[in-house]
Amino acid sequence: MIRIIFFSFFLIKAIFSYAQHDTIQLISWNIKDFGKTKNTAELEQIADIVKDADIVAIQEVVAGYGGAQAVAKLSDILNRKGAKWDYIVSDPTKSSKYLTERYAYVWKTKNIKIKNRGKLIDTLKNLIEREPHVVDFYFKRKKITVINYHSIPFTKNPRDEITALTNYILNTYNSPVLLAGDFNMPETDAVFNQFISSGYTPAITNTKTTIKRACSNGAYLNYAIDNIYFSKGISKVKSRAIDYVLACSEIEAARKLSDHLPVSLMFYF
Repeated sequence: MIRIIFFSFFLIKAIFSYAQHDTIQLISWNIKDFGKTKNTAELEQIADIVKDADIVAIQEVVAGYGGAQAVAKLSDILNRKGAKWDYIVSDPTKSSKYLTERYAYVWKTKNIKIKNRGKLIDTLKNLIEREPHVVDFYFKRKKITVINYHSIPFTKNPRDEITALTNYILNTYNSPVLLAGDFNMPETDAVFNQFISSGYTPAITNTKTTIKRACSNGAYLNYAIDNIYFSKGISKVKSRAIDYVLACSEIEAARKLSDHLPVSLMFYF
């Protein structure tokens, strides 16, 4: 009985503690070929998946006009779902042929503000194939920096890129930072050891985020490569990979949206 009372006390205390803070939800999503293959019905489905977020960081936006157009259309659809949204589309990355992409963000404007449209991190353009895009968001005048990143494929070994990026972050930022993206490497790989030991925490662990082409023994998820890393000064409330597939029979429909699951982090700072 005493244990139950103590447990109830600490549970209530934890809930009350969270209630004292305004939380923000960030979703990071590699939306395959965004701007090339998505029709209006699919954009509606994407909007329904992300509409509860405050900020959405998108990777794999196609470099041509269609990419920016798709992001604008997604923002317009979200605007019809109960909140006002805005968006940013980065310049094309300075990448090799066939690897150039854009990054994008959409966010609710009620509480989230910006002072500029962000920038690609040019310092890293010779070290990272698709140099990341960074934006400072402001929540009740408090700044939080979000870095959006899509690494080269696992088969090309993205470890050197990840090392360059994480070292840059550790040497550049002292304020709260979120590193969101598709890393093509799990958080358990040694390439993240220094980053994590220096105070950055992965939002999810041991969580598969890519969608197979077909089920294998009832399993439709594959690699644990998408994540959000958050710095000291940021407190996680909850996090997850958003499994919108749910059944083997839905793989084909799910992959029309993307071959990756979105990753969600709810936090305060």
